[in-house]
Amino acid sequence: MCAAALSLLTLTASAQMRINMGENSPLRKLQIAEVATTNLYVDSVDENKLVEDAIRGMLEKLDPHSQYSNAKEVKQMNEPLNGNFEGIGVQFNMIDDTLMVIQPVTNGPSEKVGIIAGDRIVSVNDSAIAGVKMSKEEIMRRLRGPKGTKVVLGVVRSGIKDRLTFTVVRDKIPVKSVDAVYMIRPGIGYIRIGNFGATTHGEFCEAVQKLKEDGMENLVLDLQENGGGYLQAAVNIADELLAKDELIVYTEGRRVPRQEYRAHGHGRFMQGKIVVLVDEYTASAAEIVTGAVQDQDRGYVVGRRTFGKGLVQRPIDLPDGSMIRLTIAHYYTPTGRCIQKPYEKGNQKDYQMDVYNRLKKGELTNQDSIHFADSLKFQTLHQGRTVYGGGGIMPDYFVPLDTTRYTPLHRQLAAKSVIIQQNLRYVDNHRKELKKKYPDFAQFKQQFEVPQKLVDDILAEGKKQKVEPKDDAELERTLPYLRLQLKALIARDLWDMSEYFAIINEENQTVKMALEVIGQ
Repeated sequence: MCAAALSLLTLTASAQMRINMGENSPLRKLQIAEVATTNLYVDSVDENKLVEDAIRGMLEKLDPHSQYSNAKEVKQMNEPLNGNFEGIGVQFNMIDDTLMVIQPVTNGPSEKVGIIAGDRIVSVNDSAIAGVKMSKEEIMRRLRGPKGTKVVLGVVRSGIKDRLTFTVVRDKIPVKSVDAVYMIRPGIGYIRIGNFGATTHGEFCEAVQKLKEDGMENLVLDLQENGGGYLQAAVNIADELLAKDELIVYTEGRRVPRQEYRAHGHGRFMQGKIVVLVDEYTASAAEIVTGAVQDQDRGYVVGRRTFGKGLVQRPIDLPDGSMIRLTIAHYYTPTGRCIQKPYEKGNQKDYQMDVYNRLKKGELTNQDSIHFADSLKFQTLHQGRTVYGGGGIMPDYFVPLDTTRYTPLHRQLAAKSVIIQQNLRYVDNHRKELKKKYPDFAQFKQQFEVPQKLVDDILAEGKKQKVEPKDDAELERTLPYLRLQLKALIARDLWDMSEYFAIINEENQTVKMALEVIGQ
């Protein structure tokens, strides 16, 4: 029997015992309230919703990370962490109310039947999905389905007059958690991890092996915007970097004894410099890896103080497929720092506004605005460097948030999807000639320049939607990063995310600082 099921049985038995203890039992009180409301309330009520609301209300009074999820929410939450879902296997975007294939998944069911980048899927099983203002969620629902089931797709392809028809047999589609892998400089590899899921460790090991073959001696590990995931995935990644018996993390709670996780000493990258990139959205499992690297003096951390999510949740599966994720312990880094930032029980709003409050106080833009009490100072385990507790991981090298990168014009163009839509149209119209002119990415990166017409089309479409620069100065500030972003997006659509980051990172100040640190 799995641990979650055993925990549920134990919990149910305990609850039943308390209900029978007497009229003053809290569980008896809750039961009477639910039964009375269901049977006596003046209007009809949804009993399931009533119970769900009661559970949510109970958990909302605890810490910010204890939560209830219904069966549908559980499935959506688990897909990116479990490493796969079942469907047709395409990356897509919506353009003019039509699904356009960006890339079919390599060796996936759609690629096997001949669907290619640029195809427009206009019908699913004879039902139109284009031009009918169908939501993206509804389209995904129709395309996904159990492995082995068939779906008939109507496809419009550029240069072909008649509509094409493909019968696709759905299959398990891998969900990658490693976003990018490439050599950022001679001898320096770059790996970006988006989250920590069931397949992360295997993907990371493959990435390290590939980069070693390409000559990697030092590593930039990018965990910016990584919201975390599975504890064990984080432990496995840290295990690839640390020496034998070095502590990675430990957990401890009121009813949970201290549990330590240590390195086995057989890691794939135990030599060479490491720099970990973090920001204010780096959280949970990503903070475990960051804290272990910093506390064990395995490498340096560059960026801004991390989110500070250091609470361990235990999933409690409920009979209808729903789940309670209940906080049972804290994470602690090897030096004993608690990763969790302070919070007030039941005050979700203040907790969720923390990053905004950091910005207001100047913490994200000015290192001098960050102050730590002497009681929060810790010493790293090998070199005795000073590091800080109090929630999150404070980097060794601070990089301020660049508040000038996105002008108001750029933000509005992005918010109204003008940039992405015009980019998709450009790639759709020029895919063949771009592939012919730039057969490999290195040539594209070195030689391609964003055409002025694409920029003009974006500004013209923005004007139609009443988005215009305030003055010539704002336009001039907008154009350099807009061109860089467009070049990166075109590279993504022609190749993949590694190529996107290979371009966009060239102007990323945190990445630049990491390269300086490695060069010291």
